[in-house]
Amino acid sequence: MAQHSLFAATPDFAGVLMAGVDEAGRGPLAGGVYAAAVILDPGRPVDGLADSKALTPERREELAGYIQERAMAWCVASASVCEIDTLNILRATMLAMQRAVEGLAHVPQVAMVDGNQAPPLRCTVQTVIKGDALVPAISAASILAKTARDADLLRLHQQYPQYGFDQHKGYCTPLHVERLRQHGPCPEHRRSFAPVRERLAVPA
Repeated sequence: MAQHSLFAATPDFAGVLMAGVDEAGRGPLAGGVYAAAVILDPGRPVDGLADSKALTPERREELAGYIQERAMAWCVASASVCEIDTLNILRATMLAMQRAVEGLAHVPQVAMVDGNQAPPLRCTVQTVIKGDALVPAISAASILAKTARDADLLRLHQQYPQYGFDQHKGYCTPLHVERLRQHGPCPEHRRSFAPVRERLAVPA
C-alpha cells in the first residue's frame, strides 16, 4: 500500500528516484484531461522550470523540448471526454495521472503530485500544494501536460473550427459559450459539465 501525506512546502527526497506529476485541463468544457509524469536527471538539469501557467506558450514549447531531451524518463497520458463524463472529472484526472506514472520507463520510488489529491499508485505518494511552482519535477510535468493538451485542442480546432478551440482551448470563456449557443455541443464537449448539459436541454 502506497503511503500518502500532504505537504504545503517542498519535502526533501534527496537520493530517491522521484517523479513529478501534474495535470492540465480539469476545468475546460471540451477535450480530454491530460497528465504528465517526469523523472528529472540531476546530471542534465533544465533551467527555467516554472509553473506552466506562468510561462508564455512559446517558452512552454521550448522547455517541453528540453524536458523530453534531458529527463531520465517522462510520460504524458490522458483520460477521454467519455471517461470524464462516465467517472467524473476528478476520477478521470486521477486516472490520467496513474497512466502517466505507469508509463514511465523507470519506476519511481516517490511520486510528488501537485495539489492536495493524488491517484492510487504503487509507490509512495506525496501531494504538494502549489507544487508546480515549488518542485522542479512537478513544474516539468505541468509543462508537458499543458503543451500536450494545447496541441490536442489545436487538433480539435481543425476538426471543429466553428468553436474557436485554438483561442480558448476549451475553457468556459464568453467566446466559447457564445459558440455553444450558436452551434450546440460537438462530440468533444463534456456532457457532464453544466454549461454543456444546459445547452443540450435547450430545444433546437
